Order: sequence, then structure tokens, then C-alpha cells
Amino acid sequence: MPGFELFGESEKGQVQQVLDTGVLMRYGFDGIRNGQWKALELEKALAERMQVKHAQLVSSGTAALTVALASAGIGAGDEVIMPTFTFVASFESILAIGAVPILVDVDDTLTLDPAAVEKAITKRTKVVMPVHMCGSMADLNALKAICAKHSLLLLEDACQAIGGSYEGKPLGSYGDLGCFSFDYVKTITCGEGGAIITNNDDFKMNADHYSDHGHDHIGTNRGAEGHPFLGYNFRISELNAAVGCAQIQRLDEFLTIQEKHYTYLKTAIASIDGITFRRIPNGGVENYSFMSFFLPSTEIAKKAHTALSEAGVDACFYWFDNNWHYYKKWEHLTNATSLGKLPQEVLNQLPDYSKANFSKSDAWVGRTISCLIKLSWTEEQVKERAETMSAVLKRVLE
Repeated sequence: MPGFELFGESEKGQVQQVLDTGVLMRYGFDGIRNGQWKALELEKALAERMQVKHAQLVSSGTAALTVALASAGIGAGDEVIMPTFTFVASFESILAIGAVPILVDVDDTLTLDPAAVEKAITKRTKVVMPVHMCGSMADLNALKAICAKHSLLLLEDACQAIGGSYEGKPLGSYGDLGCFSFDYVKTITCGEGGAIITNNDDFKMNADHYSDHGHDHIGTNRGAEGHPFLGYNFRISELNAAVGCAQIQRLDEFLTIQEKHYTYLKTAIASIDGITFRRIPNGGVENYSFMSFFLPSTEIAKKAHTALSEAGVDACFYWFDNNWHYYKKWEHLTNATSLGKLPQEVLNQLPDYSKANFSKSDAWVGRTISCLIKLSWTEEQVKERAETMSAVLKRVLE
């Protein structure tokens, strides 16, 4: 991770095919595009790879979450349960449709704690949204059982975990809806882009229409198409989709490299006293984009992170103090700071997160360091990194 590290002739060739037609928009201009429909091509490839009936491309992972929620009819006043550890896009997408983000604790998977989810359910809850952070999944079986019990939708945010699986099913395909990001730093990239996957015909139709201003895409005259409901513009361009057409064919190649590098680094530090690793739920296979491990305490984790950085070990993240990925720095959510007026339902129902007790999340995330696994490392670089990490962590834990 990320896929841009290995851009090559296949990506260039796909983009050139689009440039040769001059048609950069995914819809219309049928007569001059010479049969090039890159968005449709990528949707078909993604649906096949993810073992689902439908895929809908959009402009970003954030757009994917927003469109997925809208396609399922989620709106003003509906509550969506999400984790305290994720990217801000998770709650941005919920607020974008007037719904209310309900934060709950994570556990040693670094994803939604099923017990915390159960406690957070109210009569307004409509969706449980686990976020498969850093390449690994939530306890999906437990979450699916909770959703079935309470008649809730299970929406998988798999934006950081494409290629992982759970009980033999690709991540994103286990729930009612799944979302991916193809931004510049994801395992496969379109530069900018995202996708929704589902087996639900209505959700697919709604996502298709909603992401293109409500166009029903019936017939061959775009200007004459109907608009059965309000929509918005979340379209992906043919240029972005073209890059994705090349990258999706390389996903297994990337996963193999990530697993090799991940395994080497994990082996190098696994026997060090005081280090444990995030729990991968039974039946789960991560995509090996990050190696996440726990130190004995928050203080030691901070010290270790600083020491790794000083030793030249880059791309290791201490999420507990991160501005964008952990609830402690989400003051704009806590204070409901918005350029425009938020819906009254949000203002009335949004919990006071300044007084929330997420000590269980703190206990896990505060002790976590996550190291990005790069595709471009040479064997020598992986070996040097492993030796340096081992030496630094042993010294910190003496």
C-alpha cells in the first residue's frame, strides 16, 4: 500500500485509451467514445472480484458512504452507529444526509466492539457501520447477529481493507452494503474514487440514480432521462476509472507483496516481551496494509513511536494523538461546527461528546502503533527496517 507505488504501463495504457477518445465523462457521447466505458468496466471487474451482484463507482470513499446511506433511505434524524477510531469521512457522510453519528468504543480488533454497539441502539438507530481500519475487520458475525435482532442495516466501511476477507467472503460483501475508497494512498487507487457494492437491486438502482443528479439512465438521450428523485453529483470520471481498471487487475499482486513484507516485520518483533498484536477475528484474513501492535501502556507506546521516528522508521502512526483518525481531536464534531446550519435533528440528538466516556477505546488505541506496509520496499529495505524496529522496541521495553 499504496498502489501508486507501482504505477506502470498498464495504468498508462488504460488512461491513453480514454484520452484517445476525448470522452472523459462516464455518461453519454456514445458515438465518439469508440466503445470505451471505463467506469462500467471497473464496476463489472469489482463486482466479480467482490463476489456481489452490483458495484457503483463514485467520486471518493466519502461519496461512497454518503451514497450508500442515501440509497438505503437513511436521512434526517436516523442514527448510525460508528467507531471512535476511523477517518473523519465516516461521520461527515452521516451528517451530509442529516443523520446522526453515534460513536461507540472499539475493542482489541481496533474496530467496533459488539457489546458497545448493542448498548448504543435506540429506537432511532437504523445502521451499524463498522470501519475495517488499517486492513482488518470487525467481528462481523456478531455485528450481523445484532443487526438481524434489531432489524438494522450492516454497512461495511472497507475503505482501508480491500482484499481482506471474512469467513471466505471479501470484506465489503458481508453486510447489506460495502464501501471502498480508491484515493491516492489506498491499496488500489484511481487517484480519486470510491465504490459501493451490494446484492440488493434497489440499493444499486438508488445509488446509480442518486450519484448522478437523479438521472434514471433510461434510453440513450441523456437530456431526456427522467429524474424519479432528488440526487447529487458524485460521479467518477473515465480517467479515474481507467486507472482503477488497471489497478484492480493487480490487487492480488499487491496483496502478495504486502503479506510478504508484513510477515517479515511481524516475525522480527513478535517475540519481544511486551508486544502483542491486534486481534483478527476468527475466519478473518486482513489485507496486510498495516501492521498494528500494542505496547504495555500509553506512555510506553508514545515513547516507542518517538524512538522509531528518531531511528528513521517512517510511516508508523500513533493514532491516539492523530488529528484526523481518533475522536479526541474531532472538536468540530463535538462542537457541531459547520459552515451551514445543521439540521435540527442533528442538533437535538447529537450526544455531547465532550462528556463521553470512551476509556475502553483509549485503553486500546492509546497503546497502538500501526506501521504502513509499502509495496516498493526492496528485500534489503524490509530486512533493515525489521532489524531497526526490533532494536528500538527492545531498547524501549528494557
